[in-house]
Amino acid sequence: MSAQLLPSVVKILTEGGNGSGVIYTGDGLILTNEHVVRGSPTVQVGFADGQRHAGTVRAVDVVTDLAIVQVERRDLPVPRFQPELPVIGELAIAIGSPLGFENSVTAGVVSGLHREIPGTAAETQALVDLIQTDAAISPGNSGGALVNARGEVIGINEAYIPPQAGAVSIGFAIPAATAIDVAEQLRTSGRARHAFAGLEPTQISPQIAAQLGLPGTDGVIVAATVPGGPAAIAGLRPGDLILAVDGEPTRRPEDFIGALRRRAPGDTITLSIHGLDGQQRSAQVTLTDRPAFSR
Repeated sequence: MSAQLLPSVVKILTEGGNGSGVIYTGDGLILTNEHVVRGSPTVQVGFADGQRHAGTVRAVDVVTDLAIVQVERRDLPVPRFQPELPVIGELAIAIGSPLGFENSVTAGVVSGLHREIPGTAAETQALVDLIQTDAAISPGNSGGALVNARGEVIGINEAYIPPQAGAVSIGFAIPAATAIDVAEQLRTSGRARHAFAGLEPTQISPQIAAQLGLPGTDGVIVAATVPGGPAAIAGLRPGDLILAVDGEPTRRPEDFIGALRRRAPGDTITLSIHGLDGQQRSAQVTLTDRPAFSR
């Protein structure tokens, strides 16, 4: 089935390097990662039949690391995107252009769901709520397709943990449902809406845990709040410790960001708080749409 998908996966070339993309509509809309096209208003798109066309970056979303590119080509082969999450253990095939090798295929299984890459929250909010796979993903695979045995796109390849970190075949993909939702918003309005709590989550260090008399480093410290934002309105202050969101433990900043990813503007969440005064309390935070300037 992967051979049938090859014409639907493209190579994207920029001045800074290359990545991959997936045909999203038959009239020339390509879905890829934002980091693949970052800083490039125009790109070159290489198709499986050998043709190359100029592409214009139409819209991007840094929160989910997705972007859409428009090319002047019609009647393109559009794959089917599976709107449901895959099942752990099912076949996963990564298609893309790793290290510039076009139409490369690697195979593995779906290793996990709702994964976050620890330690990434300070740099990006994109590496949360991902599909984990052991199908080999390398530089250049970003933006390509992760497909199942039925030839359906189950994810957009996003990142991998390099061997230098001690990893063996640990790669990640954005679920197809997320990609579809964001792509539709980008093509209709030019931006995607995301739940916004108005606070900066930071990991607890052993030193901070000792100062606060905490049993460990599980939890998220509120480093700052946005004046007049949802968290500030709910009474949160810098130094408060978030222990759970709607009863689900929040051990790392990535857990908190992942919880927001699964909510929408207008939703209300309940935070379990350990305050600066040492008291436990709950806070009701009504989420808003993320301002365009916010990370």
